[in-house]
Amino acid sequence: MAIAVIGWQVPTAQGQSSGLFGSREIHSTNMKSFDKWSGVWRRQNLEKRKASSVEAGSVDPNNECRGRARIKCNRDAWNQFIDSQRSEGPATVGGDPALSRDLLTAVNLYINRTSYIVDPVNWGVPDYWSTPDEFFLRSGDCEDYAISKFITLKRLGVDTAHMRLVVVQDENLRAAHAVLAVKLDGTYHILDNQVDSVLTHDKILHYRPVYSINESNWWLHQVKRFGR
Repeated sequence: MAIAVIGWQVPTAQGQSSGLFGSREIHSTNMKSFDKWSGVWRRQNLEKRKASSVEAGSVDPNNECRGRARIKCNRDAWNQFIDSQRSEGPATVGGDPALSRDLLTAVNLYINRTSYIVDPVNWGVPDYWSTPDEFFLRSGDCEDYAISKFITLKRLGVDTAHMRLVVVQDENLRAAHAVLAVKLDGTYHILDNQVDSVLTHDKILHYRPVYSINESNWWLHQVKRFGR
């Protein structure tokens, strides 16, 4: 995964210590530098509008789930998974399942089933951030898993203020990586395409956070001393 940081408008607000992965966090609401993230949401909203018209049609049974029919098949499977979590989990007001470790694990496992493929091979560009439709159709890399988990949990009623896509440096692999952090019981839990189990951020010692982002905020992470 390639990460472009040139042109960032680094936040100047005071940060708080003891943030994600033990970092100092500097918060900003200036999202202008995150074109790929904004592009995901523009395309996601467009796909939602298109889906409403596609749902009224039917997929040719002779085509099964081949070609363009795969988009509807993948979306139907995703919708069925979300419906199953709503029916199986303890309900809150509005019929959405309560946020729990079991729900996070179920979402992590479901999204992690999709194959991994790097962007230069998949899209012919160094770094492309996919919507769930694109991800389920063509597979993706680490940030695509995190994005689809974010949007899945949002559809399940999880407050997006409690979620962040986190770009980290994997100190074991010496490579950039992305995960989803979700706050549960006051602690961030990490949904990672490299691991099917869900762990709290303080149990993961080989990730050095770079920045994290949700729909309306981002945080720069500073780590004074990093060791295993």
